[in-house]
Amino acid sequence: MSRPTGRVLTLLELLQSGGTRTVAELADRLGVEGRTVRRYVDQLIDLDVPVESVRGRYGGYRLAPGYRLPPLMLSDDEALAVLLGLVAGRRAGLTTAERAANETASAKIRRVLPKPVARRLDTLLEALAFTDRPAESDPPDAGVLLTVADAVRHRRPVSIRYTDRDGRRSERTLHPYGIVAHAGRWYVTGRDAGIGEDRGFRLDRIADARTLPGSFEAPEGPAPAERLLSGFATAEYRYEVTLRIHGTVQQIRAHLPAGIASLAEHAPAAGRDRAGVAERWWRVELRAERLDWLPPVLAALDRPFVIERPDELRDLVTALAARLASRARGA
Repeated sequence: MSRPTGRVLTLLELLQSGGTRTVAELADRLGVEGRTVRRYVDQLIDLDVPVESVRGRYGGYRLAPGYRLPPLMLSDDEALAVLLGLVAGRRAGLTTAERAANETASAKIRRVLPKPVARRLDTLLEALAFTDRPAESDPPDAGVLLTVADAVRHRRPVSIRYTDRDGRRSERTLHPYGIVAHAGRWYVTGRDAGIGEDRGFRLDRIADARTLPGSFEAPEGPAPAERLLSGFATAEYRYEVTLRIHGTVQQIRAHLPAGIASLAEHAPAAGRDRAGVAERWWRVELRAERLDWLPPVLAALDRPFVIERPDELRDLVTALAARLASRARGA
């Protein structure tokens, strides 16, 4: 590669890092004069790279948004970071496109990696293991995701076609507060204008989203992620469970996070500790479709607890305790 060509590519890389670069800054980085920088910019424009000239005291050059993505120039570490992001996103179930798009993007980057870098990546992927399982759900439609994101940013209502977990379809008007990635799925939180209540919707269950005229005011209070987790904790399920657990907030939350259970102080304690680091009795409430997962969680918690309801959970805990005692005796 000739030196002028190499400098033109370096100029492109500098512009791709974002922001406006002054002529003096670019000339210093490239080791050339200002008029040579302008000549290099003209060469990029001839190659259909959208370079804008910015006038004024802090003027210079920057890449303009265009219909085509300009050629990317990634360092070895940047290429590894992008590929690992694609792998981790697919494994966590947080890809925003169909699996084929994720795989073809990975293949395009891998194809241009130097062999030593590709070998390093393969070695890492062979040694890499994940402790969680990806959620079994389809990725959200990219058009829906971008439409909702734009509505969140500009506080615009959207009309959505939604299918709930029971297969019921409906059209709703939503005032979206934010988008949340949780447990391998994408959600949007907002106010359902039809019922006047806050709701969380899985983005992969939204078939269509259209921005509507008008605007809305974002409410004060919890952030979108907190609203989503609070909604999970109070959702309607088959069983309503109430427990009293003696311990600290941290001990309880390590096994029953906010997305699963709500937590409130059962009785005031002397020397009240607002940070929740002192041990005391807490009332824990949650809802669940099944109860069989709860006895092992309570055993792992290893704190004194009282089951207020339901009786079925008390029976399951007693049965687990009997099995453990029997095995401990070698019976």
